[in-house]
Amino acid sequence: MQSSKYFSRKIPPHQPPDWVADGEIIFITICAKNRETQPLIHDGVAEQLLKAAIYYHETGRWWARLFLIMPDHVHGLVSVPSKDILRKVVAAWKSYTAKAKKISWQQDFFDHRPRDLRALQEKEIYILENPLRGGLVKVGEEWPWKFRGYAKEKEEG
Repeated sequence: MQSSKYFSRKIPPHQPPDWVADGEIIFITICAKNRETQPLIHDGVAEQLLKAAIYYHETGRWWARLFLIMPDHVHGLVSVPSKDILRKVVAAWKSYTAKAKKISWQQDFFDHRPRDLRALQEKEIYILENPLRGGLVKVGEEWPWKFRGYAKEKEEG
């Protein structure tokens, strides 16, 4: 039988390890609960989700390099201030958008840290081509529900 010390240790999900520098860009995917109904592109929901993402960007809750709304999920390349925890920032965004637009989100979200510039560029292309792969547009740039911001550079000092 394993020692109880293995069961009492709690590691918060989505918290990057200590060796990850503050301000690193994280690839996130947040999925709607009823994905088959494509709830994120009806009744102005996509526009409101994008406004909420841009608001978070403009107020410094996260810095969005790219944020894109699909019919049943969202993708983002974001970084959060060092004082914040990604899990809490995403949970707050999901909570607000759930209340404002009556969206049911799946529990939790997926996150991945691209390890270098090449991997980051691959994720960016993957996100931008998602509507094209899904047969929603003929040219990926035609997709209306995306926001290109920036990733805040680490401050010198």
